[in-house]
Amino acid sequence: MNNYSYSALASVDHHNRCCGNRAWCVKDICGIVCVIMTWLLILFAEFVVMRLILMPSDYTVFSTINMIIFQALAFLAFASHIRTMLSDPGAVPRGNATKEMIEQMGYREGQMFYKCPKCCSIKPERAHHCSVCQRCIRKMDHHCPWVNNCVGENNQKYFVLFTFYIASISLHTLFLVLTQFAECVKNDWHTCSPYSPPATIFLLLFLTFEGLMFGIFTIIMLATQLTAIFNDQTGIEQLKKEEARWAKKSRLKSIQSVFGRFSLAWFSPFTEPSCRTKFHTHFYSV
Repeated sequence: MNNYSYSALASVDHHNRCCGNRAWCVKDICGIVCVIMTWLLILFAEFVVMRLILMPSDYTVFSTINMIIFQALAFLAFASHIRTMLSDPGAVPRGNATKEMIEQMGYREGQMFYKCPKCCSIKPERAHHCSVCQRCIRKMDHHCPWVNNCVGENNQKYFVLFTFYIASISLHTLFLVLTQFAECVKNDWHTCSPYSPPATIFLLLFLTFEGLMFGIFTIIMLATQLTAIFNDQTGIEQLKKEEARWAKKSRLKSIQSVFGRFSLAWFSPFTEPSCRTKFHTHFYSV
């Protein structure tokens, strides 16, 4: 199937689309709840760090530097989350396994291919069907409810950045909480915070719990994602113990297929990989 045919078929497929067909939106209640919870937890950390720890601080240089670091990490984490959630992960057009499309793709009589019985699409190599997205996703790693989307060929970079920035902001938050506890113990709980001692202790303890939970979870996810990229094997392929029927890339090529050639753009959720693998066909024969 040529690129024009694929684009034409994708353009008329409005499933999981919103904002005038410009954005990818999975309408899953569980995922939407998880997304809202993620945003609320980030906002809670923003409130405690700024209102309780940094803004009342008497150390201007310390508070200013940490405000800049925290706000930058929070912004990049939020942007990475939005980009992961609203990016098409690599969905195969539904219903393309018709006689007309098969003839248009140039398949010869007797030639075999894989067809997904759930979305009636011809499955590309390494694609898997997601029951939540109700689509076959190219290089599907897993479906993550916290971003309400699949992690696949087109948005894996943004998901890795999301886990990286959340892990970074969690570690930074734990550092700030420790410094605040030390300041309050050293001086007076009534003067180290604009709130009462019980409220201060509750907010700091809850933020510590949040930082530990988010930090541990995202560090594990980040390590898992990087390992999968290095090995050129997705999470679902590892889980199903699938034998590699594809030519495995080197670690460098595998990293470049997700992030592009090395530059500062690796760390930006606003840029796409500069050398993403281009498929001349999204289908394969066996």
